[in-house]
Amino acid sequence: MADTQISAHISEATKQMVERYAEAHGVKKGHLVETALLHHLQALRELPADIVIPPSIVVTARSFDAVEEVVKKPRRPTKALRDLMAGKPIDGEP
Repeated sequence: MADTQISAHISEATKQMVERYAEAHGVKKGHLVETALLHHLQALRELPADIVIPPSIVVTARSFDAVEEVVKKPRRPTKALRDLMAGKPIDGEP
């Protein structure tokens, strides 16, 4: 099977990560990119859309303000969360 070359613009940070990984693990960058693409495409095919987490999230100014507010004034944990963190058994589970 003949190989096909593709061209893509990536950030300098991504380029550095690819180069570091390839160097550290002794793999060619082309192999790393193809493996990553195949892995990602398989995940998109086989997993529900809400399970695949994007590598970056874009937020609006309004949603950022909402996140900032929660960070500044976190809600008190619920009893269920406190029990879970304490290792207490959940009703109906062994």
